[in-house]
Amino acid sequence: MKKLYFVMALLIVASMVLTACGTPATEAPVATEAPATEAPAPTEAPATAAPTEAPVEMTKVCQVTDTGGIDDKSFNATAWKGVQDAIAQYGNVEGKYLESQQQADYEVNLNAFASEGCDLIIPVGFLLADATTAAATANPEQKYAIIDVDYLAFPNLRGSGFAIDQATFLNGYLAAGMTKTGKVGTYVGIAFPATTKFMDGFALGVAYYNKVKGTDVKVLGWDVTTRQGLEVGNFESTDDGRKMGEQLMDEGADIIMPVAGPVGLGTLAVMEERGSGMLIGVDNDWSLANPDKADFILSNAMKNMDVFVTETIGMVIDGSFKGENWIGNLENGGVGLTYGSKLGDTVPAELKAEIEALIPLIQSGEIVTLPEGVY
Repeated sequence: MKKLYFVMALLIVASMVLTACGTPATEAPVATEAPATEAPAPTEAPATAAPTEAPVEMTKVCQVTDTGGIDDKSFNATAWKGVQDAIAQYGNVEGKYLESQQQADYEVNLNAFASEGCDLIIPVGFLLADATTAAATANPEQKYAIIDVDYLAFPNLRGSGFAIDQATFLNGYLAAGMTKTGKVGTYVGIAFPATTKFMDGFALGVAYYNKVKGTDVKVLGWDVTTRQGLEVGNFESTDDGRKMGEQLMDEGADIIMPVAGPVGLGTLAVMEERGSGMLIGVDNDWSLANPDKADFILSNAMKNMDVFVTETIGMVIDGSFKGENWIGNLENGGVGLTYGSKLGDTVPAELKAEIEALIPLIQSGEIVTLPEGVY
């Protein structure tokens, strides 16, 4: 038994010796990834300040309205459209306006804009003529462009006039061809040369139609010979427009041309209430300005003041502005006739063709659209 223990002990010792003397086992080296290196960022040239661009020089255009306000859907609104068109066309135009609540505001507003450093001041309408004269004299470096005044001569003032009689002549011919009662009417806000030209052209257009067609359409509200007619005395009161509309329609007129800015909206309201009558808008397209009443708007005598305003702003921008008087007419697009957006389709094609044929005759002077010796 002792011998067996001895042998076993001897074997264990031998095993330990062999293990200590053998080559130790090595594990397969664990693959290690080389530290990831990012590609060097491309070397940028040292940042240098970009050349400083000169700031865009803005042209500040400032409009002074008459008492009708900027949104009169007529005179002031059309002029303001010219400013907005210039903003869209040139990009570097800033438009501002001041509304005159009373005539005493004209001078105050013009002086306020002169002090503000406007590049161009636009007074709207003949009622601002005296205040504009004073302002242009006191501020010879300030540029002005007045609407509907073409008799002032200043190097810093661009005036504008419109042969609106050419456009209303066409509308008078149209009215005479469209009336069912044989009577058409007109009235004015305040009578002065720029407004009576509307009625003169209208009445002479009716007279020309009568001459050509052998008819006897009557014009109520204006007499070319006596220079007398219906006048409300303002450009604001729609109540006065209602009264005029009721009076003329009661006398038989089924087509009326108000020459009174927003006052005409009162006449339009009467037509809508009665469900009859047709109106001829002035200065801009009344069927677009009053789409809810387009069923009563036959046509428009367009006085494109926006064309004058946009053109003048362009002259200020390019440095070609100068004191002069611009006259809008059929030839240069300053005036014209547009048909109502709805009633225009009811005008016979033959009548439209006759009206179109009148245009070159007016432009050539063969047809006279104003009474001789009056203006």
